Amino acid sequence: MEIPLLTDIIIILGASVFVIYLFQRLNLPTILGYLMTGIIAGPYVLALITASHEIEVMAEIGVILLLFIIGMEFSLKSLAAIKNSVLIGGAVQVGLTILITALIAMWTGFTMNKAIFLGFVFSLSSTAIVLKLLQERNEVNSPHGKVALAVLIFQDIIVVPMMLLTPILSGNGGDIWITLGELLLKAGGVIVIVLFGARYLIPFLLHEVAKTKSRELFILFIVVICFAVAWATSSIGLSLALGAFLAGLIISESDYSYQATGFIIPFREIFTSFFFVSIGMLLDVVFLLDNLLLILGILALVFVFKTLIAGSAAFILGYPLRTAVLTGLSLFQVGEFAFILSDVGIENELLSENTYQYFLSVSILSMAITPFIIQNSGKVTRLFSKTNLPDKMPVKTGSGAGEEMEELIEKLKDHTIIIGYGVNGRNVAQAAKFAKIPYVIIEMNAETVRLERAKGEPILFGDATNPFILEHVKVYSARVAIVAISDPPATKGVVSSIRTICPTVHMIVRTRFMYEMREQLQLGASEVIPEEFETSVEIFTRLLHKYLVPHDEIERFVQTVRSDNYEMLRPREFVYKGIAGINIPNMNISSLRVQNTNKEVVGKKIDESKIRSRFGVNILAIQREDDYLAHIEADTEIRQDDILFLAGKPEDISRFHELIKV
Repeated sequence: MEIPLLTDIIIILGASVFVIYLFQRLNLPTILGYLMTGIIAGPYVLALITASHEIEVMAEIGVILLLFIIGMEFSLKSLAAIKNSVLIGGAVQVGLTILITALIAMWTGFTMNKAIFLGFVFSLSSTAIVLKLLQERNEVNSPHGKVALAVLIFQDIIVVPMMLLTPILSGNGGDIWITLGELLLKAGGVIVIVLFGARYLIPFLLHEVAKTKSRELFILFIVVICFAVAWATSSIGLSLALGAFLAGLIISESDYSYQATGFIIPFREIFTSFFFVSIGMLLDVVFLLDNLLLILGILALVFVFKTLIAGSAAFILGYPLRTAVLTGLSLFQVGEFAFILSDVGIENELLSENTYQYFLSVSILSMAITPFIIQNSGKVTRLFSKTNLPDKMPVKTGSGAGEEMEELIEKLKDHTIIIGYGVNGRNVAQAAKFAKIPYVIIEMNAETVRLERAKGEPILFGDATNPFILEHVKVYSARVAIVAISDPPATKGVVSSIRTICPTVHMIVRTRFMYEMREQLQLGASEVIPEEFETSVEIFTRLLHKYLVPHDEIERFVQTVRSDNYEMLRPREFVYKGIAGINIPNMNISSLRVQNTNKEVVGKKIDESKIRSRFGVNILAIQREDDYLAHIEADTEIRQDDILFLAGKPEDISRFHELIKV
């Protein structure tokens, strides 16, 4: 039996793979690739999609998951901290946009009620696109990211009264006050439930679920919370997206938000692709081409006025010029909820079919150029100010344990990551604390996390095989990662994950048996310390004591064994001859293989590719097949499959690695 939806899913995902691969090769934004996929597969070009309603449902799921993850990155206290931005910033942005749009529309011949409705739809920005881009750039918690989020929250709330007011604008409204009163009562009930769930119920239930150590149960419980709260808000007339954001806030009050985020991200990526594809399907390409100049003119007006208005809202809130400009450039586009509102406008004859097509074209084009604008927003801000304004402003936060943890993680640099908080992990943490070395702990035991967090330990719940968790604890800027867990398969997974996303961090791995060393080293561990060796050290130390060997000679002997990385105790097959360790603060020596054929590097001399000036790394030596080039000059040529020995900061080596890896 043929399932039309399955055919459409294959078409969308297959076309997305091809288009996005092409866009990646052209260094174009992924979101633009999804929009282009929708345009090509949509009804106005190839008409490949038949189950359009089902695709829209999947697109809604994508928006729900996106807002859910954004909510988990906040907390009730951090949301309360931006309440002025929500109320004042949102009201200024929406109010001024409605006013200016209505005035321009009336000047061009629209009646007042239709002009006000146009102000409604053009005042809304794209929650999905803006937050996705800010999240990818790690700017959600930046000053302009928080203002943008605050305005988007206000828009998601105000869209409901707009939908209630639309029939009144057309003369078809009923008793609006009764409807609004019921809505406020229901919203109050939802807020009470959210506060109770966030403070008491959900943290307790999550703790009980986490104690089972069942991955399946944990994922299922998180998804149920997400969709249950989204459904609850939708059932009282608020948006699904707002409900998903509130669900994320509930999870954020627990110790498990990072692990939950890591589990949800793969689902989000799939379903948000359907959202962007569904938006692209709406564009009538023929209409766009026939009216291109007028549409581009309207787009220019939308860009200028919405940027200025949103920037003014941030400026009124007391933010500096740079933050105001970045906020304006983030919110200039027309958003997805405007499409829902426009359907209501068509039903009430406030929007003609011709006007609707202009609105769609301008909206989708504004979404399409948003990634380019946000990517280059830093360059734009320099046009407005000749001073070197800081990238981030200090943000005041509460004193809760979760926020203290966020503050600590935000400051981490040149730190140690301790994975596993058993006996070995605890000892390492104590030593790091004694030596005043900054550290953070990742632990999978929910009870341990709760107890140690209460004692003030910088510990978070998570699976260290998950790249999201590793990136959250800033593995790229860490000096050392210590894997101190007793599960060999899990240890291999952690080592592989760390080395896949970060080639520079020095990784020390604890293992039980000597035969496990080879595989750990092959996976990328810098040092592997089997417990067998330490047991042997303890045994012969006591043996020497019994033979009355002087204590200082025993200590010197033990120190020699350990400083040689236990080489005396190893079979010859495990002996690793490498570069002697040099400890320079914030400086790493790493070896990277040139895996691709990037013409910026491969086949060029070192001075031509300008590696040092562009990336801040120095090439110390090159291994080429069986040859070892120790004398590196400016005219030395780099070839594919060369192994480069580099010196530089961890983040600089990581940037260069992105250029030469497959």
